[in-house]
Amino acid sequence: MFNKVGFKKVFSSQISKVLRLLFLTVAIVNVAHGASLIPAEPQIAATAYLVIDADTGKIIAAKNENERFAPASLTKMMTAYILEYELNKGNVSTDDLVLISEKAWRTQGSRMFIREGTQVRLGDLMKGIVIQSGNDASVAAAEHIAGSEAAFADLMNQHAKLLGMRNTNFMNATGLPAEGHESSAFDLALLAKAIIQDFPEHYGIYSEKYFTYNKIRQPNRNKLLWRDKTVDGLKTGHTDAAGYCLVASAKRDGMRLISVVLGTSDEEARARESQKLLSYAFRYYRTHQLYKSNVVLNTTKVWSGTQDQLRMGIAESLSVTIPRGQADKLQATMDVDRVVTAPIAQGQELGKVRVTLDGELVTEVPLVAMEAIPEAGLLKRIWHAILLFFTSLIG
Repeated sequence: MFNKVGFKKVFSSQISKVLRLLFLTVAIVNVAHGASLIPAEPQIAATAYLVIDADTGKIIAAKNENERFAPASLTKMMTAYILEYELNKGNVSTDDLVLISEKAWRTQGSRMFIREGTQVRLGDLMKGIVIQSGNDASVAAAEHIAGSEAAFADLMNQHAKLLGMRNTNFMNATGLPAEGHESSAFDLALLAKAIIQDFPEHYGIYSEKYFTYNKIRQPNRNKLLWRDKTVDGLKTGHTDAAGYCLVASAKRDGMRLISVVLGTSDEEARARESQKLLSYAFRYYRTHQLYKSNVVLNTTKVWSGTQDQLRMGIAESLSVTIPRGQADKLQATMDVDRVVTAPIAQGQELGKVRVTLDGELVTEVPLVAMEAIPEAGLLKRIWHAILLFFTSLIG
C-alpha cells in the first residue's frame, strides 16, 4: 500500500515521463517537418548593441539601439565619410597638401604625430584618421575641408540628417568628450552602411592593419581584422564616458553584416562581443535576393495611351533577410491599380510588391512603370473613355 506521499512521488514521476515523451515527440515532428530552430539572441556585455544586414537593413539582434551615448572615436567614421564625399565630388584630392595648424598639432588623445607648420598629404591624413584614429589628423582634415572644426561639425550634422541619423549630434571631428556630442548604435550602423555602399572605392582603407607616418608604425585597433578574415572594417572608439566601442563589418557568402557594440569593459570585450553578434547572425540568418531592379515583373492594361500594355518592375533590387531554412515559405504578391490611365511617367508608382513569411509582412516596395507612355490622340481617348464607362457598369 502506498501512503499519500509515496503515491504523489510515483504519480509525479509518471507525469514527468509523459511530458518528456510529449516534448520529444513534438521536437521530432518539428524537425521532420523542416522546422528552423532559432536560439535566443546571445548575451552581449555592452551598454548598447546592434547587428544588421547591410543590404536589407534587417535588424537581427539589438538592445538600446536608439538610445543616445557618447560615441568616442566612432565619430571619426563621419569625419572620414565627409572626406570621402568631398573626394568623390572632386572638391579635394588625396594629393592635396594640408598645412598643419597649431590646434591640430596640440590635439590630445590618439595621434598620427603630425607636426605644426608641416604639410601633409590629405590621403595620409585619411589613413591617419581611419587606421591610427588620429585626433590630430581629424582636426587637420576638418580645417582643410571646412575652414574650422566648428564649421566642419555643422557639416557633419547636415550629413547625419541626410542619412537619417535621428539620435545623433556632433560637436567635433574627433569624438573627444563634449557636452551634447552623442549618437546611437542604430545611427552608427546607418553611417557604416553609407561608408560601405556610397564610396566603395575608399572602403579598403578600413581593413588595413598598419600605417606608418613620421617613422612611427601604428596598428589598427580593430582586433577582428586579425581574428576573422571575413571582417574588413570599420572603427574602434574609447573614452572613459563611452567605454570601449566597435563598429565592425564582415561579408560571408555574399551576405554583409554590420555590428555595433557600445560601452564594453575593455579592448578584448569589444572584439569578443562583436564576434558573438556576427557569428550568431551569420549562423542563423540568410539574405535572399528575390528580384533584380529593372526586370519586368508584370504587365498591365493601359487606357488612353499611345500603347496598350505597360511593363512594370521595381526601382531597386529586392532582398530579404530571414531565418535560415525558411526561404520556401516566402510568398510574394503584386497589387496593381485597377485602372491605369495615360500619361504615365517612367518610375511612376502603380502598385506594391509585398513579401510575406508565414502570413507576416516581411517587406513592401513600390511597383513602378518601367517606361513612359504618352497620352493617345483625341479619338482613342474618347473611345477608351466609352469602353471604361461600360466596363465600370459591368464591373
